[in-house]
Amino acid sequence: MKRTRYQLRWPLAVVARGGGPRQHDRRRPAGAADTSTTAGITSVPLSPELEAIRAAEATKIYGSPEERPLAQRKTGLISLGDSEISGEGVGTYESPTNGPTNWCHRSPDAAIHRTGIPADLTFNVACSGAYTGNIRIGGSKQYADELVQSDNLAIKARNTRIKMVLLVAGANDDLQFGPVMTDCVQRFVLSQGTCEPKYAPGWQARVDALVPKVEQTVTDLKTVMRGAGYADGDYKLVVMGYPSPIGPDFYDNPNFPGKLSCGGMGYDSDTKWGRNTAVPAFERGMRKIAADTGATFLDNSRLFHGHEVCMEDTWARGLYIDLSKPGGIDENSVRQSFHPNRSGHGAFASCLTQIYNAGVREAGCADVNSSGTPTLFPLAWDDAYQPLRNQATGNCLDVNASESANGTAVLGWDCHGGRNQGWWYDSARQTLHTQLTQDRCLDVPGAVYQTGKALIIWNCSGAANQKFVRDGATVRPAAATGLCLTQGAAKEPIRLQNCDGSANQKFA
Repeated sequence: MKRTRYQLRWPLAVVARGGGPRQHDRRRPAGAADTSTTAGITSVPLSPELEAIRAAEATKIYGSPEERPLAQRKTGLISLGDSEISGEGVGTYESPTNGPTNWCHRSPDAAIHRTGIPADLTFNVACSGAYTGNIRIGGSKQYADELVQSDNLAIKARNTRIKMVLLVAGANDDLQFGPVMTDCVQRFVLSQGTCEPKYAPGWQARVDALVPKVEQTVTDLKTVMRGAGYADGDYKLVVMGYPSPIGPDFYDNPNFPGKLSCGGMGYDSDTKWGRNTAVPAFERGMRKIAADTGATFLDNSRLFHGHEVCMEDTWARGLYIDLSKPGGIDENSVRQSFHPNRSGHGAFASCLTQIYNAGVREAGCADVNSSGTPTLFPLAWDDAYQPLRNQATGNCLDVNASESANGTAVLGWDCHGGRNQGWWYDSARQTLHTQLTQDRCLDVPGAVYQTGKALIIWNCSGAANQKFVRDGATVRPAAATGLCLTQGAAKEPIRLQNCDGSANQKFA
């Protein structure tokens, strides 16, 4: 079905915001059909100001201003939120959202315009820098020529039959993710020391503080849709999380040009903290929000693993300073940094298409074996990864020193619940992934299947030497099932030995 991007701009006199949807009792019951051509209009009337905007938009779409029954409308998809989904970082932006008075940075290549979900119209009303107060009912406009995003949704929901509402928000509330990233980069450039000690102690408290704000935002969006005549089951409301844009594994990029050239400016330890701690904590908060509000949750916290800044096929833009604008360098000159690029939005679009079609309440999305194509899994990543404890020693399968570089040794070590001791077995592909990154798998180096061979982690490729079978409590190379992963004494490397049924070859 042909899809058209639709973005309206209105004079300031017209966009004065009216109130949000009022309570009403004319909603269709849950599950009611919307296909009858005789179905009546069941929405609550908008304020005069918003109604004027709605009527003008309907005229542009259909040629006349009246509000149509659902069955007679074009279908639509809409994204709301902040820079992560507006298109910030892509580099191509719709006028007038590329300054100087509006910096929403909406891109024609943003994910909502590129899904495989059949729709006639796609709307991107997200805006770089938005916080929940710019989205909620009764909130504030971000720029003079912008509507509060929930008001924009109210209009679009009356003029089209919305199939999916996508929300990506929270980073600009208590978390202040952008300023934190900026500070971390500045500290690196100015040799002021790492930023982890500054932010780590209060990070979870920031996440905890933003959760109720985003929950209320989701509730408000559902209220807006009900006010527009929709039952909760008439559309899919997706809360999407944030992937980590940078990690510490760029040194494995055979073409790594140096941090300055690719924009990976930051201390290595800070990139580890961001990937291993900061983003996962944020993702858990987003998951709670979806669960509490009944929204669908897309966990893409691991989506950019293997595609971070400075990697071979990056899906995120590194530090970027825009010198094209008059007036010199200011806060808007670097705002595109550490955001999804065009490929990143393509990955978002793929995951959104898959979760829309899957009919699941939550799912994780990630690249599989460096294929470059995201795959949806019916799980949230926090639930997928589990420790593997050796029966003989009580040690857990451990990636040495929490390093995720190619060739890092795998040991038995005291169990502590860290991410370097979490493993996910992808039974369909027979691969064992470390929780540190989706992009590193348990590996028999050189495909040398012999007793005494020590195992490592390596960039996931789907090669035969990364395939293992779970046979009871044993883990065996798929290409040599007579050999078993074996731990010798406590804290020794994990090696291949002939399977003999002993306790030091059993992991559970």
